[in-house]
Amino acid sequence: MTTGAPPPTQPVRPRRSRVLRFLPLALVAWLVLEIWLLTVVASAAGGLTVFLLLVAGLVLGSLVIKQAGRRAFKNLSEALRQQQSGGEPAADSGGGGAWTMLGGLLLILPGLISDALGLLLLVPPLQKVLSRRAERAFERRVREAAAASPGGFGGAFQQARMRHPDGKVVQGEVIHEDQPPEPGPTPSRTPDDPQLPR
Repeated sequence: MTTGAPPPTQPVRPRRSRVLRFLPLALVAWLVLEIWLLTVVASAAGGLTVFLLLVAGLVLGSLVIKQAGRRAFKNLSEALRQQQSGGEPAADSGGGGAWTMLGGLLLILPGLISDALGLLLLVPPLQKVLSRRAERAFERRVREAAAASPGGFGGAFQQARMRHPDGKVVQGEVIHEDQPPEPGPTPSRTPDDPQLPR
């Protein structure tokens, strides 16, 4: 006996991007390459040299992360102090602190390729280029999300960015037409009021 209800459908799983699909393979390849490079350097320069390089990377990465954390905390406290005093907050340096911390983390990881990438991320001009590219990629993703669901978070974010680029907050009150009015004195209505049924 059929009830007329359609058969249940399987939920559609979102497709994984190519990056997520090949990420495990890339990580395994990176580990194999790091181990191979360490053995090549150890056979050419000696095991003690490789050990000292790894310890130097660990110490340098720890110092870089500590200094970047202190700088970020100092910038945050200055921004809060300026906001409390009513002054304009200082302009952001372009996300260099995040790239510096990532560079320090790569220096801490054992391996020569990660150390080289970590040192590259400590170069300020490269940090600015990467920050601009990351910002463009984020804005493109937000635009794509807004186009996919016009009433979603992406659309609201894009509208706020377009209409208020300076970031000023406009105070206001939301009034919903479908809610009953709050209890209180009601204004007297005349028979000529268009809202009353005749």
